Amino acid sequence: EEDLTKFIKKIRSGSKRYLARAITLVESSLRSDQKFSQELLQKFKIKNNTIRVGITGVPGVGKSTFIENFGMKLINLGYKVAVLAVDPSSKMSGGSILGDKTRMEKLSVNPNAFIRPSPSGGHLGGVAMKSYESLMCLEEAGYNFIFVETMGVGQAETAVHDMVDIFLVLLLPSGGDELQGIKKGIIEMADLIAINKADGELKKSAEITQREYKNATFFNTKPRSGDNLEVFTCSSFTEEGFEKILDSDWSLNQNSTF
Repeated sequence: EEDLTKFIKKIRSGSKRYLARAITLVESSLRSDQKFSQELLQKFKIKNNTIRVGITGVPGVGKSTFIENFGMKLINLGYKVAVLAVDPSSKMSGGSILGDKTRMEKLSVNPNAFIRPSPSGGHLGGVAMKSYESLMCLEEAGYNFIFVETMGVGQAETAVHDMVDIFLVLLLPSGGDELQGIKKGIIEMADLIAINKADGELKKSAEITQREYKNATFFNTKPRSGDNLEVFTCSSFTEEGFEKILDSDWSLNQNSTF
C-alpha cells in the first residue's frame, strides 16, 4: 500500500521515471508485477480531459516525423504531449528495435513531452497487448494529448480505433485511387485522413490523391463525429496543413475541457 501511494504521488507530480516504471510493470509478464500494476491501475482516477490520437499508415509514410512536428506545435500552444510508439516484434528472435525515439529528437528532450516505445509482442491490430493500460498511466500523469503510433503494417490496424478519440490515417501521395478509398479497414474507420509529404515535387500528386479520396468518402460510413470524413494534405517539414487539422471537426474547440 505504501509503494502504491508513492507510485501514484510520483506519477501525478510529473515524475517521468516513475511513469516509465509504471508502464514497465504494466507490460511485464511476471505475476508479481502484474498484481502490482493491476492494483495501481485500480487507484487511478478516470480522466476526461485527455485527447487520444491514434496514427497509422504504411511504413515510410512519415508517422514519427508528423508526430514530432505536430507534437511540438501543441507544446508551443501550452499542452503536454505523450507518445506511445508501438514497434513490431521479430517473429524470429522476439526482439524489437524500439528506435522511434531517435526520429523525435525535439520531443524526446522537451520537458513537456514523454515518449515510450513498446514492443508489439506479436499482438495483432497495430498496438501492443497492454497499450490501453499504458494509456491510463499517461493520462494519470496529466498529459493533454497522447499519440498512439501503430506499427504501420497496413489495413488491419483497426484495434487502435477503439482506444482513441481520434483515428488519423496518414497516406502517401499517389497512394491510391477512388477504389482504394472505398476499401474496408482503416479507411472506413478513419476520423481524419491526411496525405502527408505534400511538399516539393510531391505536392501536386498529394492534391490529386486528396481529390480521389474525397470522392471516395461519399461511399463510406461517416466517422464518429457524424460529419463527413475530412481529407487534408499536409507536410511534416513545412507544417503546411497543420492549421487545417487543428481547425477541423476534431479541433481543440470540440473538447470542452480545454
